[in-house]
Amino acid sequence: MKLLSIPLYAILLLMMTGCADSDPAQMSDTDSAQMSEIDAAEAPAADLTQESEADLRARAKTIHDAVLSIDSHDDIPFNFATEAVDPLNATRQVNLEKMRAGGLDAGFFIVFVGQNERTPENYEQAKVDAMTKFDAIHRMTEEMYPDLIELAYTADDVERIHASGKLVAAIGIENGYVIGKDLSLLERYHALGARYITLSHGGHNDIADSSRVRPEYGDEESEHDGISAFGEEVIAEMNRLGIMVDVSHIAKASALDAIRLSRAPVIASHSNTVTIRDHFRNMDDETLLALRDSGGVMQATALAEFVKAQTPQQSEAASALLAGFGIERFRDAVSLTAEERDEIEVGLREIGYADVGDFIDHVDHAVELIGIDHVGLSSDFDGGGGIIDWIDAGETFNVTLELVRRGYSHEDIEKLWGGNLLRVWREVEKVAAESA
Repeated sequence: MKLLSIPLYAILLLMMTGCADSDPAQMSDTDSAQMSEIDAAEAPAADLTQESEADLRARAKTIHDAVLSIDSHDDIPFNFATEAVDPLNATRQVNLEKMRAGGLDAGFFIVFVGQNERTPENYEQAKVDAMTKFDAIHRMTEEMYPDLIELAYTADDVERIHASGKLVAAIGIENGYVIGKDLSLLERYHALGARYITLSHGGHNDIADSSRVRPEYGDEESEHDGISAFGEEVIAEMNRLGIMVDVSHIAKASALDAIRLSRAPVIASHSNTVTIRDHFRNMDDETLLALRDSGGVMQATALAEFVKAQTPQQSEAASALLAGFGIERFRDAVSLTAEERDEIEVGLREIGYADVGDFIDHVDHAVELIGIDHVGLSSDFDGGGGIIDWIDAGETFNVTLELVRRGYSHEDIEKLWGGNLLRVWREVEKVAAESA
């Protein structure tokens, strides 16, 4: 857990404050000797502070290199793993070269299909779109770069692949809409490697109410009052197969229902805390406590809008700044030069844009509320994520550095960067094995 460190020389100085104006002639030999020792301790104080910063960075680097880091949410486009979007070095927030450079060992590559009107034609298209992304992830790991990255089907696979020196890919589905009303598709997607499913996304579906109501799709404030009867079947089947239930994006009532219905712990693959940033996509303390009691984990996410509120004036200033560089969103700065990115970050800091420190504020609150064993980390890169000092996978070390600055231990950071998520994954596997 976090510890407050006070240098010894500072403590000694505080103890001797009452003697600061004493007449040396009235001091004993012992007092004089003690003061000489304190004077000696004071002399290199500035150097110690400088060394401490260097030592802190070195310690953070040692920890970062040692722990297995898993980002639980990395989006991909439909043309991923093609000549147009090469997983190795495409101009994106996550590519294999950036994962190596930033020390990001594993990522859940996401099969995301946006919500649409629930018609037979759209259900079919959603399945086609899902298969396009499944195929892309398999193409990356099996045909294009099998020597660099491998697909994990189990929690043990993650550790085995990492130990082999390769990067690790896992698969998550974002939006249960991709199964339509066909429960049998869960088994098919599981066979392809899906290991979590976000029950709904931007709009209600047949499984669960979303935190975002979409009137254009016929949504009312609540359709199911949480999880639907079909959704109960979906969760039961996910438990049977060994697919983690993901409560990010769904309404509070849906999340509480899912936590109650699931026989295995659930995850929130990319969510933050309402206490730090009051946003409909974030989780309130009641939901976080229920998640903890289920044994689950909340993966804090580095999407600026979910991290920190902006005033209209700040948003306008940020937009104007980015427009000056020919981009609309901060995450698009990955296409610019390092010098241009630095200029943008300086300007955004002055405006008060979300940075890594603001992101870790959510981690701090969640850890204090539900404990270190129930919190993890995610970026939502290439799907909206990106904050100052963690704009892409190449800057992943900065997250560990901030955690070390806050006083988190090696063991804590190991849990946050993936240990907690792997624990939940294994418990989900255990429930599935017991269901066989």
